[in-house]
Amino acid sequence: MKHDSELRDVKGNLLIQRYTPNKRTNHWITAISFILLAISGLAMFHPSMSWLYAILGGGQWTRILYPFIGCVMFVSFLILALRFWHHNYLDKNDVQWMKQIGDVLANREDRLPEIGKYNAGQKLLFFTMVACLLLLLASGIVIWRRYFSFYFPIEIIRAAAVVHAFAAFVLIVGIIVHIYAAIWIKGSVGAMTRGTVTYGWARKHHPKWFKQLIGK
Repeated sequence: MKHDSELRDVKGNLLIQRYTPNKRTNHWITAISFILLAISGLAMFHPSMSWLYAILGGGQWTRILYPFIGCVMFVSFLILALRFWHHNYLDKNDVQWMKQIGDVLANREDRLPEIGKYNAGQKLLFFTMVACLLLLLASGIVIWRRYFSFYFPIEIIRAAAVVHAFAAFVLIVGIIVHIYAAIWIKGSVGAMTRGTVTYGWARKHHPKWFKQLIGK
């Protein structure tokens, strides 16, 4: 972490570095890949959404590019997951946080146990995304007609298509929740664009993480 004197906002308030430029780049590669996959995937899922093919240059290009973009997203997310895995272990404070979900929704953070770098909701979403990405990779390989699908019987291909659609649906819902939560907690979006948060933000939303950093 940079020296405090180097991390100040335009008003002179001290800032804490939450994400390095490298981690932010990793995050946005994953995010952009997801958006392209979600849009093109919906285009292939139902004829009423075929107008979304235009995002990747038409139906033929979409079918060609979709699996390769999927590989980019998986590799990018894998790197992201390995970087943040150790921050996402559930502990007793997370269990208590989930029991007090009423206080969470009512924004009564002063009543909640001290939270580390991520709260229980973020950790559960993290592992949901890990599970979905693994299912999407495995099922995607089975239904990738150009290279792999001819190795599998039609029954397996059909089952993989259902698994792929289900995992994609869960992932899309999870990302929508992720975006909503980032907007709901003011300053979260800025943390992933600028990389920094104020001392006040860290102390309020992630006091355990804040104390660990100040202690260092």
